[in-house]
Amino acid sequence: MELAYHFRDASLAALALTHRSAGKPNNERMEFLGDALLGAIVAEMLYETHPKATEGEMSRLRSQLVNGQALAGLARELELGDRLKLGSGELKSGGFRRDSILADAFEALVAAVYLDGGFDACRDTVRTLFADRVAALPRSSKDAKTRLQEWLQAHGWPLPQYELVGTEGEDHARIFDVNCVVNEPMVITAAGRGSSRRLAEQDAAELVLNRLLEPLDG
Repeated sequence: MELAYHFRDASLAALALTHRSAGKPNNERMEFLGDALLGAIVAEMLYETHPKATEGEMSRLRSQLVNGQALAGLARELELGDRLKLGSGELKSGGFRRDSILADAFEALVAAVYLDGGFDACRDTVRTLFADRVAALPRSSKDAKTRLQEWLQAHGWPLPQYELVGTEGEDHARIFDVNCVVNEPMVITAAGRGSSRRLAEQDAAELVLNRLLEPLDG
């Protein structure tokens, strides 16, 4: 996949892909701006495509699209890892593969498009990148934790257990890792990630629910 935008000022794109480990200037300020732009543009898309959704439902849908793991996935599709400028320590430790670094670079790149071409160019670029992802969102108004709990209760099985297993990143861009465990009808453990513990739990619950429903789908 290629970014559907051509920079007039190539230095902005280069700065967006410069990690703080490489020194200054770097992409931290652009990352902050890109995060806000992404949130607003994706919110607009969800407002248009889910006219009956409540504020809470749209927030949950946005969290599925705009989180560290999802943005890192987009960064990999754009092959940003190959173009990142990292310090020697991050290079040796494989920083170009790390979700948090890739997600930050993606956010910074969104800001770079905005700074280079203005809001309309940024909006068009983000909408192009997220169009298929928004279209693929489930229409259920219930979040994954609720659906998993109701499914287990309906079958008379114990409720899932959630365990925080780790965090990483700076305070303004913390990533949470959570395990969701169910013991019946089979033992399943799924690892979820998110920009908050709640979102990581939702991610893990979705994975467990998908595993439980696999036999039914087949």
